[in-house]
Amino acid sequence: MVVLRREIGDVLRDARQRQRRTLREVSSAARVSLGYLSEVERGQKEASSELLGSICDALDVPMSLVLREVSDRIAVAERLLIPDTIPFELTASLDGTSDAGWARARAELAAIG
Repeated sequence: MVVLRREIGDVLRDARQRQRRTLREVSSAARVSLGYLSEVERGQKEASSELLGSICDALDVPMSLVLREVSDRIAVAERLLIPDTIPFELTASLDGTSDAGWARARAELAAIG
């Protein structure tokens, strides 16, 4: 059975580790205790939307990308086909003409498949 809090924790931990940042660095930036962030990453605690937003801000990764990655992982677990498309309104930000941070953050999340 897929547990949402575990998938969220895995995606957050993967993003943090790809940035080569410690739990201490991210917990400080997100203003959450190191122990609580560790429990969120291990899927032992549910992150509120506010806490998830703070962690995403600390990682400089849009929450929408974290949730998209979580959704994709759950779809794979459910053996569903995942369309490999990006919404039209976001393509400008991915081609580097507008928000380079969004494109950088998307690259930091691992593609599954």
